[in-house]
Amino acid sequence: MPENLTEEAFNQQLNTKFRVRVETPRPLELELVEVKSYAPLPDEERRMERFSAFFQGPPDMLLHQNTHTLEHEVLGELLLFLVPVSQNETGFRYEAVFNYFRE
Repeated sequence: MPENLTEEAFNQQLNTKFRVRVETPRPLELELVEVKSYAPLPDEERRMERFSAFFQGPPDMLLHQNTHTLEHEVLGELLLFLVPVSQNETGFRYEAVFNYFRE
């Protein structure tokens, strides 16, 4: 797991844009709008990194559930499995879930 895919790293980039490398009529950017922490379960290994990153996209372009390449000025190039989880008047909301052992 790359060192930059931590909850803390994503929290530091809240409200910043991630460019999605995808074939669309115009460039597609997602904004990181929330990072949600998950408390460890009582019998869970304490070295687990568990969180979700939520992104907001435009209302006229839906990304289907898939692994997408995102580019960010600080975090660099990331391959993230994004799932569309909701839609409202401002656009589509996507979730990337992280669950791995810290070293």
